[in-house]
Amino acid sequence: MASFLKNLAAVRKKKKNIQAISKELHVETAFAKSQLAQSWVKPDSFVPLKKWIEKGTPKDLPGLASSAISIRTYPLNEAAAQLIGYVGEVSADDIKKNPALAAGDVIGKTGLERYFDKQLRGKNGGTIKIVNSQTKNEEVLQQVAKADGKPIKLTIDAAIQQKAFDSLGNETGQATMINPKNGDLLALVSTPSFNPNQMTAGISAKDYKKLADNKDLPFLARYTTRYAPGSTFKTLTAAVGLDLGVTKPDKVRKISGLKWQKDSSWGKYFVTRVHDVPSVNMTDALVFSDNIYFAQEGLEIGAKRLEAGLKKFNFDKDYKDLPFTMNPGQISNKEGLSSEVLLADTAYGQGQLLLSSIQQAVAYSAIANHGKIPQPRLILADKAAPLEQAVKADSADKVAAALVKTVSDPGGTAHALALNGKKLAAKTGTAELKEKQGESGKENGFLYTFDADNPDFLLVGMVEDVNGRGGSGLVIKQLKPLVESMYK
Repeated sequence: MASFLKNLAAVRKKKKNIQAISKELHVETAFAKSQLAQSWVKPDSFVPLKKWIEKGTPKDLPGLASSAISIRTYPLNEAAAQLIGYVGEVSADDIKKNPALAAGDVIGKTGLERYFDKQLRGKNGGTIKIVNSQTKNEEVLQQVAKADGKPIKLTIDAAIQQKAFDSLGNETGQATMINPKNGDLLALVSTPSFNPNQMTAGISAKDYKKLADNKDLPFLARYTTRYAPGSTFKTLTAAVGLDLGVTKPDKVRKISGLKWQKDSSWGKYFVTRVHDVPSVNMTDALVFSDNIYFAQEGLEIGAKRLEAGLKKFNFDKDYKDLPFTMNPGQISNKEGLSSEVLLADTAYGQGQLLLSSIQQAVAYSAIANHGKIPQPRLILADKAAPLEQAVKADSADKVAAALVKTVSDPGGTAHALALNGKKLAAKTGTAELKEKQGESGKENGFLYTFDADNPDFLLVGMVEDVNGRGGSGLVIKQLKPLVESMYK
């Protein structure tokens, strides 16, 4: 009986120890038990349960020991997770695709880690020898030299990246910052996110499922995802119209009421606006974001001329030089702006437009940079491409002047962004996603802004589902700390 009680006490003590260790390491007790139950495990075996990447060391618990290893860590944590990605041990599938890999090898799984895996990982080396058992002489059969991985330097500014992530907070959205003068991408942030250190250390099935099932898609890189740009796009319509001589800064359109249609052929479809302003010029239309003004400008420009003008902003480029996948921008679902309604809607940023924030940042750089657009660049070693003239410098400068007033005018849609002593230019927008007119749909809020005196940064920010939460004003509220930080 005494022996039985002693064994029972030992079992209970072991169970209690396993539970305490599991809690300390944040692993499931069932997982710890399964690892300890492996056939090779003996009472004095060191059984790996978790790669500890947190600060400090685990508590000193009975049965718990640690051993130092080298592991990739990501100091920006969630702030750059979708962009940088993470590494992990190879799977059977990985080895099948690449027989040079072996169990235990660590490779890039997502993001830049995956794209540049060969360069970052380098190559293992080794020597195969035959040793004569009598003479002890060695004969080298094969020798492969080890090759260290090579670093990759990005155009991303780590401080800006972190601040952009912090500014978005708990919102679902993205922040893209570019230098309009040379195309350097300074920040690419998507929220919500995940901690790549958790993935590298070995995430539990429960925690991974929680991320995978998150309706806000933390693995999604929203800066490469295409959205309807909303009213920020009006700046490009204005620039194209100015280039063609259709839009004139002082030309006044007489508009009555909050809704308008060209004629009865549009049926029940109307273009709507927020402010009932009877006389509207280009600057007014940008400052107060007048949809009807730009719908009328779009019709006067005409479908073919508007399409031709917009294509100069390189929406149809796939930017294959960038180390991630991004579909070309879209002006319409099919070839051409096939109806007057579609033409009018496109002119103020709705219709069938779909653009990623990177594509928007490149296009809007023309307004900040005297009509010139850059090629976006992420890898510092890549040579910066020459700028392209998308619109005339005078056209871009006139739009930029209106965007300065959008911030400085107390009634401007971006006035909340104003900073003392700074000459900011900005355009806000909301894009409503709905099946047909009369329905209410999900709204995404947008902001783009740059310093009009020294445009060495241009920010395109977006927050999803801003209905009833301040619209594009919410985007300004979230991202103003980021803009302020650019002057510190």
